[in-house]
Amino acid sequence: MDLNWLRDFECLARTLSFTRAANERNITQSAFSRRIKALESWVGLPLVNRATYPIQLTEAGTQLLPISIAAISQLSEARQSIREADRGDSRFIRISALHTISVSFLASRIEDMQKEIPDLRTRVLSDSLSVCCELLVEGAVDMMLCYCHSSVSPMIDEAAFARKDLFTDRLIPVAAAGPARFHGWDLSDRQAPPIPYLAYERSSFLGMVVEHTVDRKPLNVETLYIDGLVEAIKRRLLAGSGFAWMPETAIATELAEGSVVPVGGDDWIASLTISAFSDPAGFGPIAETLWQRL
Repeated sequence: MDLNWLRDFECLARTLSFTRAANERNITQSAFSRRIKALESWVGLPLVNRATYPIQLTEAGTQLLPISIAAISQLSEARQSIREADRGDSRFIRISALHTISVSFLASRIEDMQKEIPDLRTRVLSDSLSVCCELLVEGAVDMMLCYCHSSVSPMIDEAAFARKDLFTDRLIPVAAAGPARFHGWDLSDRQAPPIPYLAYERSSFLGMVVEHTVDRKPLNVETLYIDGLVEAIKRRLLAGSGFAWMPETAIATELAEGSVVPVGGDDWIASLTISAFSDPAGFGPIAETLWQRL
């Protein structure tokens, strides 16, 4: 059971529209529909009647709705209570960050910052974009680091938080050097056999950036593997399973060593910004210094 399934269901029951509910939940309609179906599979019965307009809850959906609302409320309150009890040393600054940013960017950045701020203590919570945003909005963390792209809508109300753009990254189509050179993998060669493709979930942030980058360009690929985590796709990529779009910071060492090579030109590359979000109004002196120097 994923708590987000219950949040999605509550939103759908309130809006009675897959389109409006997906927009409110900041995910694609297809991804939203899959999550409702996953909840229905877990329950074992249909929860909504899709044959009516607007949609209506089934009897099972009507029974589940108040239970879902109560569960969301009770679990959220329990989580907040547990977090507050575990605050510990007030010097610890909590940061939510995407897994990839945490590994490839934030860890070294914090190490450098601790040389400048000896009293700095941080706790990094690495998770998906939706969870990172949720932690920031609920006040469970002081700062959030994520990728931003001009053509992908943010998952939070940016007007409610301060934003700092920290670094410009690139999303590059790459493959292990051996297979790429042996097979002559090149995204611009439309006459060659399809290239094995390791793809992101289309509903994920990087998946949406790739969709925008590809846009209407013919893509001569055969999708072999789909995942939401950069680290999982990178493991398959390094094993020679195919090509993938990877943040440059995540493969900088491999590119420098030549064990990974691009399989497309500049028109297949997307620019990403690593950005930090926070509400500095409640910062103490150390958090304020970190935010200014981050």
